[in-house]
Amino acid sequence: MKKFITVLQFELTNYFKNKTYITTTLIIAFIIGIFFTLPRFIDMSDFFGVPMKSLEKEKEEVPEEEYQKFALLDQNGYFKEQTVLKAAFPETKWIIAKNIEEIKSLVEKEDVDCGFVVKSTTELEYYVINKGMMDSNTETFKEVLNTIGRQIYCQKNGLDYESIQKAFNQPVNVKEQVLGKDTMKNYWYCYFLIIIIFMMIIFYSNMIATSITAEKSNRSIEVLVTSVNSNFLIFGKVIAGALAGVVQTGIIICEILVLYKVNREYWNGVLDMFMKIPAESLITFAFFGLGGFLFYAFCYGAVGALVSKTEDLNKSTGGIQMIIMFVYFGVLMQLQNVDGIFIKVASFLPFSSYSAMFARVALGKVEPWEVIVSFLILLISVIGVGILGAKIYRMGTLRYGNPIKISQALKTLRQK
Repeated sequence: MKKFITVLQFELTNYFKNKTYITTTLIIAFIIGIFFTLPRFIDMSDFFGVPMKSLEKEKEEVPEEEYQKFALLDQNGYFKEQTVLKAAFPETKWIIAKNIEEIKSLVEKEDVDCGFVVKSTTELEYYVINKGMMDSNTETFKEVLNTIGRQIYCQKNGLDYESIQKAFNQPVNVKEQVLGKDTMKNYWYCYFLIIIIFMMIIFYSNMIATSITAEKSNRSIEVLVTSVNSNFLIFGKVIAGALAGVVQTGIIICEILVLYKVNREYWNGVLDMFMKIPAESLITFAFFGLGGFLFYAFCYGAVGALVSKTEDLNKSTGGIQMIIMFVYFGVLMQLQNVDGIFIKVASFLPFSSYSAMFARVALGKVEPWEVIVSFLILLISVIGVGILGAKIYRMGTLRYGNPIKISQALKTLRQK
């Protein structure tokens, strides 16, 4: 155990004294610090496409010169008075066009943000250069035309529009009681954290594999492998890499959470969907994320020992990367169906449970025993892969030349 601690301390010291590691952490922390404090000084509404002013600033009236500009061609004279339009599109200046060519010209020259051609209460054309993801102008205008259509119908048939509107649009008080999980509320932070653990596995596991491969160029490693238990060596290296990754990622995530909480008013709650994470989900993410990370780190470490040159590493780790990518995209594509058979099966497999079980806990219905069984399978798999990786590490470290295939390494171990 003493030798294991010595290896762990040595590897951790190398990580924490590494200039690249320190510089990367500081640069990322600095960029995050600037990014999350920017709304205190700059209105970033245009950057995100949604209002981001503080609550106090939102109450201030927008100067008329800052109004958005819309063009309108009203072929039937529905909007001789612009009262309805001003109610539906506040802080908007309307430019009346004479024909469709003028609408197109205004939009193409960017003299207006967009243009509408109203042909009837049931036919509308919308002109815009680039339509953004948050663009709801057509939906709003459709509601306006529906209102006008109802008014015209009531006038033709001698009906009182106001009384009909009150009868058919009575307010309904809804009180939601979500007894399970609110998928809409939890979806985005789940998506975000799955991306985080995916990036951690790819980045830090590659670092571990590269470190082990690079050590083979130093012949002193041969003495070390023959004098120290290979279990201590690879477990020390992998756990040190995991701790270094957790520390770096933890610093970044903590900084994001703290800075957003401090500046939330200036962000106007825009990132709440990512930042409000229940404790249950965070704990599940921590345990399964770390387990999945260690599982793949041992796999990468073993492969790193089978390669003599770092330039051959990507070719040898291609199979593992394919599995990681398959799990990553498979889980993300099934986030809206976490109670489906794919996610349920994936949540018990050690190479995919790190993200699949987390998704089930965050978005679906899962029994406590399922979480416990899944984690035990992952834990046993990590230990098993670690021991197997140690044997491959010992064998591979003493071999040089062309990369050794995993199948060949396993065959050699069985013969022993």
